[in-house]
Amino acid sequence: MNFFLLLLLLGLATYFIVKLTVVGITRTSVWLLWLVMMIPPLVWTAWILVYGRNQPMPLILMIGIFGITLFLYSWLIQRGRVEVKPPEGQTSEPSASPEIGSQNNHSAKVRPLNKAEESSLRECFPWGVYYLQNLEFRPQAVICRGHLRSKPEVAYKTIRENIEAKFGDRFLIIFQDGFNGNPFFALVPNPQAQSNDRRYSEPLTRPLLALGLLVATLYTTTIIGAKLAGVSSLPIFKPDPVGLPYSLALITILGVREMVRYLVARRYKLRVSLPYFIPFPDFLGTLGAFSQVRSLAPNRKALFDVAIAGPLAGLVVTIPLLIWGLANSKIVPIPEKSWVLNFEALNPSFSLLLTLLSKLALGSQFTANSAISLHPVAIAGYIGLIITALTLMPVGQLDGGRIVHAIFGQRQAATIGQVARFLLLAVSLMPWITGVTLIPPAFLFWAIFLFLIPIYNEPALNDVTELNDRRDLLGLMALGLLLLIILPVPRSIAQLFT
Repeated sequence: MNFFLLLLLLGLATYFIVKLTVVGITRTSVWLLWLVMMIPPLVWTAWILVYGRNQPMPLILMIGIFGITLFLYSWLIQRGRVEVKPPEGQTSEPSASPEIGSQNNHSAKVRPLNKAEESSLRECFPWGVYYLQNLEFRPQAVICRGHLRSKPEVAYKTIRENIEAKFGDRFLIIFQDGFNGNPFFALVPNPQAQSNDRRYSEPLTRPLLALGLLVATLYTTTIIGAKLAGVSSLPIFKPDPVGLPYSLALITILGVREMVRYLVARRYKLRVSLPYFIPFPDFLGTLGAFSQVRSLAPNRKALFDVAIAGPLAGLVVTIPLLIWGLANSKIVPIPEKSWVLNFEALNPSFSLLLTLLSKLALGSQFTANSAISLHPVAIAGYIGLIITALTLMPVGQLDGGRIVHAIFGQRQAATIGQVARFLLLAVSLMPWITGVTLIPPAFLFWAIFLFLIPIYNEPALNDVTELNDRRDLLGLMALGLLLLIILPVPRSIAQLFT
């Protein structure tokens, strides 16, 4: 049953990710693209129904289905791609950055500059700050190329102020690294200056909606919490107070995580929605919580702070609740088959951090041959740990992807993201390749999920100025935490628990 719920969640997540990433760039139906991306999990589910879990699908067939799906998905997007034709006399050469003209803005075309405006724009670049060599007029951006002659933060501040003084809020000024190592400026239409852009006229803070979703999620998680506590004779859809420990623990973890992220985003004056919970009548009682940022970060420092705030704040709440819950859990024999959501007999050895916390909480009761029947509060903490690991994956618009982007830059982050998702896919397929299980087979769904996320994250306005050493270290520690969560227990450490 849990397997099919996981398939349902994957289907919902796939639909929303596909919808968010393809709208505006292709005419191909979102439903068709969604169906294509769901081919691998649907085929694998059919295989299990026919042959059972004891007979794994042949590796060649599995990889073939996955490869054909990615090819078909890319072909359908390209077949229906919306082409933007440049004005007469301009080149159709693609933008120097994969993210100029992307999500927030920036599908609007630049209104052509007349001779006087072009001359005014050139005057905005003092030669001692940024020596401007040429302007490139693109359908969706004006690219200003030259040589940096001052510190990046000084150049960005000076030129932004000059452009705003002459053009007002007509443009967003983006400062990015070029392929040749020379940073360039890109002027793109400012969506907030366009009165017909509904994304920037609609209110983001809807407190009544946020409160209503919170109450609904409290209701659904209390029902599920009672079931997890062993109360099976409840009337349909009637909550029981015995489910409150799980409900309150999970809502606290999710709420603190998103609220801190919201407050940090507001500190940098970003347009961000209130945290919204997603109630769900089964499985865990909720599909999580989210807050949506609808403006570009002013610099990589802000990008980093907003990205790391949620995972760290959530972890500060998750760890104590998880330790307390584990201390009140029961030791049970390890079942013949166990998976990552088996709350009645969880074998924590697939996660080094979870194993260490289990040993800390349970002491000598916990051995290498032990499984744990999780207390409801421990289940909430365990879910918080999984969510932290998922969002810290260094891919695209996940928190981990933004952290890597802030540390290494946009292009290096895209490379790291590609390596990370192919590496996770390869490790997930290890049971079929060598018979050795490095991570639970359920992580294969996780690997598929990562391939649905766009590899490029949006740039900061000043995407050139690097972070300080303290933030670099903190970011690397966050990635180290990810490894502690997803890496299994080494044999040398497992032997200490015998």
